[in-house]
Amino acid sequence: MENKNFDLVVIGSGPAGEKGAAQAAYFGKTVALVEKENVLGGAAANTGTLPSKTLRESSLYLSGFKQRGLYGISTKLKEQVTAKDFLYRERMVVQGERSRISDNLEHHKVVVYRGEASFTDGHTIEVATKNGSSIHLTGEKILVATGSHPYQPANFPFHDPRVFDSDTILNIDQIPPSMAIAGGGVIGCEYACMFAALGIKIDLIEGRDNLLAFLDAELSDSLANCIRSMGINLHLSSEIKDVNATDKIIIKLSTGTSIKADTLLAASGRNGNTHGLGLEGIGLTPNKRGHLSVNDYYQTELDHIYAAGDVIGFPALASTAMEQARIAMVHAFDLKYKTELATILPYGIYTIPECSMAGKTEEDLVKEKVPYVVGRAHYNSNARGQIIGDELGFLKLIFSKKDMRLLGVHVIGESASELVHVGLTALLVGADADLFIHTCYNYPTLTELYKYATYDALGNL
Repeated sequence: MENKNFDLVVIGSGPAGEKGAAQAAYFGKTVALVEKENVLGGAAANTGTLPSKTLRESSLYLSGFKQRGLYGISTKLKEQVTAKDFLYRERMVVQGERSRISDNLEHHKVVVYRGEASFTDGHTIEVATKNGSSIHLTGEKILVATGSHPYQPANFPFHDPRVFDSDTILNIDQIPPSMAIAGGGVIGCEYACMFAALGIKIDLIEGRDNLLAFLDAELSDSLANCIRSMGINLHLSSEIKDVNATDKIIIKLSTGTSIKADTLLAASGRNGNTHGLGLEGIGLTPNKRGHLSVNDYYQTELDHIYAAGDVIGFPALASTAMEQARIAMVHAFDLKYKTELATILPYGIYTIPECSMAGKTEEDLVKEKVPYVVGRAHYNSNARGQIIGDELGFLKLIFSKKDMRLLGVHVIGESASELVHVGLTALLVGADADLFIHTCYNYPTLTELYKYATYDALGNL
């Protein structure tokens, strides 16, 4: 049996695995990376982040959705959009990302091993290759970056080819007339919007009484209204009691409502990929959702074993996974480089329209009893917003009433996930209203919204 020694062994090639491996290798460490799938990139590149965002753009393009109401012309969906039309660009983007990851690992001289990884002891990983051979990799440090997989509710008939989860939906072979989506979280809302834009009749089912509870309530309510205006049937405070697969998929809700749909998509969260790693044998026990517990440096209960990305649970974002892994490796090898995660993180939701936020919500500040003032600026009062035809978007800034220091930034509308970064940077440096008042922004741009939202807040003091 082949035995190899490395400074670091990484399990998984998603955002956390790739960036963690590259970070250590950049500083001269010998690094091995184990990937069990035939392709690199994990869920972010192959079934999650990039594919779903690419499909969103495809649905907007194929449907002519962005052009509706512009230029005095009528645009409508192609007579028959096929799954091939819908998935074409996604396939190209995914392949490009796989190539980029491979090139990055090769550039940093990371040695990639293909096969199933499991711990034989605290420092040794056995890699079972697909040809039946085994390799033992010994690492001074280990990074577990195995990602996650969709949770499949027990009462859903996943044996039926019309029932999908957020991974298998990418294998859909035809565009259905109707779809029920179980789960009004980020994944469910994003897929509901993109499929509705293609003209599919959508029923979106959520057990809570609002969508995306972590959002500022004003943004959440605005998104719900936008979703309904797309023709999506939104079922809030509704639990799925039973699912039957007959000539249609029949979903019975706790409210007594029955929904008939041609397909069903389960968007009910994700579980950590820890099964089969042999963690219990070395003294690490994942929780019931397969997630590992870590400290502020992403160390598990065994100091030399780190974990980052989806496998540690919330927030389970590609952006944070990358940063977590970098910080973990800086700590692991005492690199004196990046020692902590940014204190404020952005959240981007690629619905139609996009939503994004950073910092405090109004609800946070009410709970914390912090006096605040709100300023808003609307896309339809902004020159760039009028050019692109976004009539519903707005930027909401929340300032401290005491000193006008920025506390929160919330955006819904075109390019919200980009626009939020101006406010995020201001939050991180502790800026106040003067920053936006004194800054000259290009015209016409959506960024000007920051100045006018600030004026509005000052007027509300």
